[in-house]
Amino acid sequence: MEQKLLDYFSKIMPITKEEADAIAATMIIKNFEKGTILLKEGQISTEAYFVLEGCVRQYFIVDGEEKTANFFTEEQWVISLNSFSNNLPSNHFMACATDCFLVVGNREKEEDLYNRFPKLETVSRRVMEKVFAEQQELMATYTTDTPEQRYVKLLNSRPELLQKIPQYQIASYIGVKPESLSRIRKRIIKKH
Repeated sequence: MEQKLLDYFSKIMPITKEEADAIAATMIIKNFEKGTILLKEGQISTEAYFVLEGCVRQYFIVDGEEKTANFFTEEQWVISLNSFSNNLPSNHFMACATDCFLVVGNREKEEDLYNRFPKLETVSRRVMEKVFAEQQELMATYTTDTPEQRYVKLLNSRPELLQKIPQYQIASYIGVKPESLSRIRKRIIKKH
């Protein structure tokens, strides 16, 4: 399973066997049950995660209602960037939407690897650029797309989510109530 992370890094930038071995030696893989809260609102994030299997959901609580901001699945990083990088309290929650196998990392291990293998800092920067670009793209869809367009994009790009995730969370993610999601789904079925 650790090979998934090493393969991911290798796609970003080739790494040597020595670098791969050092990463593997510091890697902690944990199994988390569905419903496990990885980060709570108000808590300072001290860990970053890489999804090997499963799905992690990021959400906010607004007026007592959960608002899903993102789903992180295989080969995606789960990181509360502002909290982790700037040591600030998180303004959201991160929870396992399914049973998950995650690589768990922290700043101390990260810094140790950078000191021993400076190239890994470049790899990490490229990873963060990729994560940031994905977040920007997601935010853009909330500005430019209708809920139906967001649902169609989700259906086309991440159909596995629709099998794993409760409909009310999918509805929240695209920005509608569950009843509206039902109507959107019926319209899409009629079109096809």
